[in-house]
Amino acid sequence: MEKNKHIGLRIDEETHAGLKELAEYEGRSINGEILYLIRQAVREYQGKIGGGYKRSDF
Repeated sequence: MEKNKHIGLRIDEETHAGLKELAEYEGRSINGEILYLIRQAVREYQGKIGGGYKRSDF
């Protein structure tokens, strides 16, 4: 069985408030919103790498 990894994240109050508002708007928990945003960024990165970009382009 695959286990989830734990990451501690420290963010300022303003960012936390904005993230909470965004998560509520999207109908997700804060944790769910963070996972969604990370997965979206990873897919975008992988698409660029697969699309002819090199790691040095980032």
